[in-house]
Order: sequence, then C-alpha cells, then structure tokens
Amino acid sequence: MTLAPAATPVADPDAAALDLLAAAPLVVLTGAGLSTDSGIPDYRGPGRRVRQPMTIQEFLAHASARQRYWARSHLGWARMGAAGPNAGHHALARIDPELLITQNVDGLHEAAGSRRVVALHGRVAEVVCLDCGDVTARTALQERLEALNPGWAQRHAQVASNPDGDVELTETGGFVVPDCEACGGVVKPHVVFFGENVPKQRVARCYDAVDGLAGGAGTTGALLVAGSSLTVMSGLRFVRRAAKAGTPVVIVNRGATRGDDLATYRVHAGCSEFLARLAERRASLAS
Repeated sequence: MTLAPAATPVADPDAAALDLLAAAPLVVLTGAGLSTDSGIPDYRGPGRRVRQPMTIQEFLAHASARQRYWARSHLGWARMGAAGPNAGHHALARIDPELLITQNVDGLHEAAGSRRVVALHGRVAEVVCLDCGDVTARTALQERLEALNPGWAQRHAQVASNPDGDVELTETGGFVVPDCEACGGVVKPHVVFFGENVPKQRVARCYDAVDGLAGGAGTTGALLVAGSSLTVMSGLRFVRRAAKAGTPVVIVNRGATRGDDLATYRVHAGCSEFLARLAERRASLAS
C-alpha cells in the first residue's frame, strides 16, 4: 500500500481541489462544520470553547445525569428540530456521492434529499428504550416532556445552544424525565454517545465505499471531508484508510484538522460555498 501525498503546495488549492473532485467518483465525510450555516453550532470551530459531552457510562449510572441530559436536550431539540438544510446540504444532494458518511445527528442531509447516507452516530430525531429496544419518534417524547415540565422552555429561552441538540444549562433540578411507554424502561436518544461504539455494520459499509475509491478496474475516486476537525477516530479512520490505499483526500474546513498531514489538498473555506461550486462544476461536466 502507498500513502496519499501530503497536502500539495499549489498556488490555488481551492481550484486544484475542484479540478480533482470535478469528475471523480466521491465518498464524502461531513462533520458539524457543515451544519453551522443552518444555525447549529460546531464543536471545535475557531473561538469555540472545549466541551465534553455526556458519556454513556455517566448516562447509565445516574438518574441525575439522565435528568440533566433530558432537561438540556428538551430545550435544544426545539432549536435543532427547527433547523433546515443549507446550501452545503443541497449541494451534496446534487453531487450525489457514492456514499455520504456523516458524523452529524441532525438529519439535514436526508432532509435535503441525499440518497445514500450513513449516519455514523445515529439520528437525534429518534429515541430508543434501553430495556425493550422500542424505537419511537423524538417528536412524541418532546410532547411528553412538555406536558410533564410546563413552562420549562419559556423560563430558559435565552440559554446558548450546543452542537448535539442540547443547551448550556447548569440548574436542572426538578425536571421530570418520562420512562418508556412500552415497558417503563430508560429512554435514550438513538445516537452514539461518547464511550459507545459505532455499530459495526455502519463502519463496514463505510470502509467498503472508501475501498471502492481505490480504482481497480475502474476510475480512481477521492474522499472529500467537509466541515470536520477529524478529532475523533470515528471519522479519522476513513481518512487514514483512503490515504493508505493511495486514494486522494481533500479536506475542506476553516480550522486545522487531525487529518491535515494526510490530505492531498487542504482547503480553508466555508463548506457551503465550496460545495456549491463543486456541484456546479460536476453538473456542467455532466451536461
């Protein structure tokens, strides 16, 4: 196996990246930076303070932790649920890559019409019971939370939002958390918490798509990373896989990423603008 070359020093990396991606088969990996133009904050963008989301161990161990989580999430969900796809999401739907791998839980790629999506960390629009496995819509739980905690949203309307669909809120005492309607068990958003593993079948599907870019009898493709700092291994592993196979990697992100040394081209730009340009280029070549 050969490693993809490190970020290529060219006069105009944006143009060079567009040239590379214009006609190649693509797998796209997106992160929180892709959704900032929809009003959802990212984790590690410039000026963003470091935060540690709740771990699955903490969520499972303490009723007070679950109370804190749902009190914050009750407020944040109303904001995330109201967000709509931005120009970057719509551009990716037009590009229609071989596979779109997203680390985001907001469901905006699906809302924009993307067809082949793997939501690595699940979707916050669903709730799962940890006892019976029943999966229900988040909207139904939201109605129950509102009924059990009247006035909560109004009293805390000014608190700041976080990327996972929760908010910055310290005082959560008195918040009532409902149990599963089917069995009375503990309910959890149907997402992968810190400390949990991404389901193996999701990872395998993504690896297969990335491996398919290496060419073989067909045309060599490229891996495009948009809006991810690649800080966590759940996304970085696909960049490493592509680079090890010699597949070109393009990273589009405003801040530094953990995969910069593996990138063929490194573009410091907003996702929406770059992806819109790429969609136009690919459409013009196809016409």
